[in-house]
Amino acid sequence: MKNRFFLKIVFGFLFSVMAQASVYAQLKIEGSGVGSGQLPILIASFSDEDLSPQLVSSIVRDDLNRSGYFKLIEVGGAVSDSTVIDYPVWKAKGADVLVVGSVHKKADARFEVRYKLYDLFKGSLLSGFAMDTPPQRMRLTGHKIADDIFEKLLGVPGVFSTRIAYVTKAGSEFRLEIADADGEGVQVALTSKEPILSPTWSPDGTKIAYVSMELKKPIIYIQNLMTGQRSTVASFKGNNSAPSWSPDGSQLLISLSRDAISQVYLINADGTGLRRLTQTNGIETEARFSPDGQSIYFVSDRSGGPQIYRMNANGEEVKRVTFKGNYNISPRISPDGNMLVFISRREGGDQVYSLDLVNGQELKLSDTTRDEYPSFAPNGRYVLYATQQGRRGTLGVVSTDGKLKQKLSLQAGEIREPTWGPLMK
Repeated sequence: MKNRFFLKIVFGFLFSVMAQASVYAQLKIEGSGVGSGQLPILIASFSDEDLSPQLVSSIVRDDLNRSGYFKLIEVGGAVSDSTVIDYPVWKAKGADVLVVGSVHKKADARFEVRYKLYDLFKGSLLSGFAMDTPPQRMRLTGHKIADDIFEKLLGVPGVFSTRIAYVTKAGSEFRLEIADADGEGVQVALTSKEPILSPTWSPDGTKIAYVSMELKKPIIYIQNLMTGQRSTVASFKGNNSAPSWSPDGSQLLISLSRDAISQVYLINADGTGLRRLTQTNGIETEARFSPDGQSIYFVSDRSGGPQIYRMNANGEEVKRVTFKGNYNISPRISPDGNMLVFISRREGGDQVYSLDLVNGQELKLSDTTRDEYPSFAPNGRYVLYATQQGRRGTLGVVSTDGKLKQKLSLQAGEIREPTWGPLMK
């Protein structure tokens, strides 16, 4: 039993053999359900946006519609940000808020994108800004507008301009890929004939740590996404697995079997200063810092089966956290530190659960049964995870209230090991 558990943690889900196919295609998103309390919003087409390579208003609509928190009201025609708003007329269309904007082509081939957000109930301007945008970054500008709308109306940052990372496999080739949160703009960070496992973003979003089997054993690397350069963090005897960053990005928690069975260690990001944190005869792995860096959540089978525990950052005062179910793994902590999501095996299936760390209430979030590797959105409102649809690996996104569910799949190839990147400044 211990060996099976350890192999699952170290090597992850091994992709099924597939016919050779290109996986550079964008992710396909399918959704169902709505978030709690949809807000009626009217997003008019931006004036002159047909001059740009992307329709900014469509990007904004798609983002907010996909979020599950908004009810889109249809409107015909474009409305410029310079238009004088007749609040009663617009409110009569059934919306609480109105978004308008414009796109202006500049002499240097860039575009000036302007937008405004109006509160139709209060009859006031809520937000707005102007951005100079090169053609290739028009989608990002749309995402930033959607982020601003989300934050102004809901009080938490939007995540439309963030990125996700994941591993794909087609035939015998594995790829570590980076994409926008909506699945567009896919870039390949690494290609290998051997499995790539457990990618995790640095807090500043410039680097990814991961496990590669390219030398026929699990070794932990850090790759700089700006330069493409990578460095070896852990290549000790035995298995090197489960990297995760400290909140300040200076250290990583890792699992090593160098001294015997898998234990949790802390290591500097440059591979120096290795320090062992757990000292047991059981399997200790999948360690994650709390957002304040004061606690570490990890998986241990010291109670007879895998359960989630919490300890101080120095490895002391270990306490068990999960008690329901006999198999609980993959702890992830919300950005505010108040919620734990994890994978629990109950009634024959592996599913995403949440645990409120304040009141102790549990909630089953996913409706699939072969789930793994959850990852919080940086605003804490969504959870990204790996699952299966038929025999193919896909990704799922679920809101933390469990009401909004989406599937992200490729036209060809397997997709696994997802991780949601941080908010970018």
